[in-house]
Amino acid sequence: MHGELAEHRYAQADITRAFSSVVSPSGAGAEVIARIHQATGIEHRNLALPLEQYACLRGFGEANDAFISVGLRLGEAAIAGALEKAGLAATDIDLVLATSVTGIATPSLDARLVGRLGLRPDVKRVPVFGLGCVAGAAGVARVHDYLTGHPDEIALLLSVELCSLTIQRDDATMPNVVASGLFGDGAAAVILVGQARAARLGLSGPQVIDSRSRMYPETERTMGWDISERGFQVVLSAGVGDVVSQYLHDDVSAFLDEHALAIDEVGRWICHPGGPRVLEAVESSLGLAGGELAVTWRSLAAIGNLSSASVLHVLRDTMDGCGMGVPAPGTAGVMLAMGPGFCAELVLLEW
Repeated sequence: MHGELAEHRYAQADITRAFSSVVSPSGAGAEVIARIHQATGIEHRNLALPLEQYACLRGFGEANDAFISVGLRLGEAAIAGALEKAGLAATDIDLVLATSVTGIATPSLDARLVGRLGLRPDVKRVPVFGLGCVAGAAGVARVHDYLTGHPDEIALLLSVELCSLTIQRDDATMPNVVASGLFGDGAAAVILVGQARAARLGLSGPQVIDSRSRMYPETERTMGWDISERGFQVVLSAGVGDVVSQYLHDDVSAFLDEHALAIDEVGRWICHPGGPRVLEAVESSLGLAGGELAVTWRSLAAIGNLSSASVLHVLRDTMDGCGMGVPAPGTAGVMLAMGPGFCAELVLLEW
């Protein structure tokens, strides 16, 4: 598991000043924009481009060209780092599932990385678009599903998200303003090994025990994109927290009950940092009042919301013991994320 951040790192206040002039060139609503950005609790974010270049982007095509260029660099670095940590070679990878919702490319990023990284020419590829923030957890789940049927293989999950490139110029609508203050840019790569292969190699790490997908009724406009000649225009409803409050507790309880577990028996919560209101709704819904989401809150403050890559950064920090110590053997963990659909993905882990 390895995470990468875009190279240009700024304090939130500096980003606020620059992005305020992008979303509202006239300066109207600057105080409101600053207040919304400050309310995120984010201290720093990493961006794909230098701040001064965002006001100069000429439309969707130029922004998407930047997505491909920067995304390839970040994706390559994330995969190389994950391989090094696992002690594996690029030729060991049998399947790549690559996800992003902040740019498009054909050939896809994973295809362009095959030669750059030395992946085998017969590597299986599954590029995924449209899952959004849920894709980090869903990607882990779907790769595990694949490895259940291919226990001798090794698979790679790659997430590349350059959210800043989707910010709309001259658009001071609330969703665009919130997005301009919440999202950052980064990538993550996770290597998952089939059970038989892991035993032969003597590999250790958290195991995926099970997963659960959940779609919620009449929530299609809760989160997503409206796509036009200007590119990706964010759809982001203030009702995300309400959906969490209505459904999450029962979904998590039912999922854990199938494994004879209760919420208070989960030792690690690997939660996507969707934003303060979402995290507060998760804590309230699940009765987590003892700092169980501390790693997620810390990630939000340090790098913002990286869409699908964020929960994977939280997973890495959890595995490394940041803030809460390395999980002891036998510790149960739940990875959870939500995204367009509106949907949720739950993944049960065991150390």
